[in-house]
Amino acid sequence: MTSTPSLRRPLGAEFVGSLLLATIVVGSGIAAQQLSPDDVGLQLTENAGATALGLFAVILMFGPVSGAHFNPVVSLADAAFGGLPRRTAAAYLPAQVTGCIAGAVLANVMFGSRAVSFSTQHRMTGPHFVAEIVATAGLVLIIFALARTGRTAYAPAAVGAYIGAAYFFTSSTSFANPAITIGRIFSDTFAGIAPSSAPGYIAAQLIGGAVGFALVRLFYPDLSPAEASAAIVPNEATVDADRERSLQ
Repeated sequence: MTSTPSLRRPLGAEFVGSLLLATIVVGSGIAAQQLSPDDVGLQLTENAGATALGLFAVILMFGPVSGAHFNPVVSLADAAFGGLPRRTAAAYLPAQVTGCIAGAVLANVMFGSRAVSFSTQHRMTGPHFVAEIVATAGLVLIIFALARTGRTAYAPAAVGAYIGAAYFFTSSTSFANPAITIGRIFSDTFAGIAPSSAPGYIAAQLIGGAVGFALVRLFYPDLSPAEASAAIVPNEATVDADRERSLQ
């Protein structure tokens, strides 16, 4: 992966943040499976709680550097709103995907499993497809609603809370992220997803991202690209873009 000097830190933050996110999701899923082997509901509660808290912490950690997207749908939406340069969004995507794959592998290793074990959990059904649209649309809506109303300080808590809740109110357990969907293929554990199910999830997430984008435009239509920049918090990538625009 090549990058200009101004993008190295944001790309590194997206990679490491995505790695930590996948490690939290997959690792807590493995731990829940081991701690509560006969109670799927308790496993999901443990997995959701760890993910919500971990996501809150990781967004706080890397938000000022990259915007803490860790999600191709969020990056694409930010670029569509004009808050993130398209070349930066394109560079974020491989960092997010490879980070999530690395995080799943790391979680496997930490719990003494094979580094790579392809999941056999087939999840794709019609209801799951609809659920991923809902989950992803809601995620995009909450992120950009906060960004467009000057409340980005609440984003880490709000995003963590939303994803934690969506584990339960969606039948798909709210992946809402193509990068984490790909990463979870590489762990045959509670949090995994079979390779054959992943394309349907990713398609639903892209549709959900478009729905969320449309809802943001509907409810918050009167903001300029500069006001809409930074999906989570102001970060180096968007500051550099603003500086470049001011010099033109």
